[in-house]
Amino acid sequence: MALRNIVVEGDPILRKRCREVEKVDDRIRMILDDMVETMREARGVGLAAPQIGMMRRMFVAEPEEGEVYYLVNPEILEMEGTQTGEEGCLSVPGYQGTVERPQRVKIRGLDRNGEMKVYDMEDFRAVVMCHEFDHLEGILFTDKAERVYEVTEENEG
Repeated sequence: MALRNIVVEGDPILRKRCREVEKVDDRIRMILDDMVETMREARGVGLAAPQIGMMRRMFVAEPEEGEVYYLVNPEILEMEGTQTGEEGCLSVPGYQGTVERPQRVKIRGLDRNGEMKVYDMEDFRAVVMCHEFDHLEGILFTDKAERVYEVTEENEG
């Protein structure tokens, strides 16, 4: 496994819609594993392929330690309710924002073995899934935030 560089806001790749992954093979599995390692090193809870410079529809998420999800060619099937909370992003370092997201989301995609999985996520897990899915559409949390603010020592945590 290897750490990947994280692309930051201002790079045009973050504003483009990603292409589908044709086949989950050893190369894709290696990239997914690299993404998990990179996400953990950066202390994030999710990382989408465009954030490492790849225009492919895939992301990894770890909303709770040791609970890793791999989604390749994900599709959101259902969204329900609303919740508002603070979000940050590894591609927008030093900033957070107040974002409204669904309370529950049903999402499906291929896992790292190419098998179709369906997840019904609520609360924080739903936020993470929607945030990462947005990256595949070229959308950043700052596009949806009611307000965006710089994180300082006084307002951290």
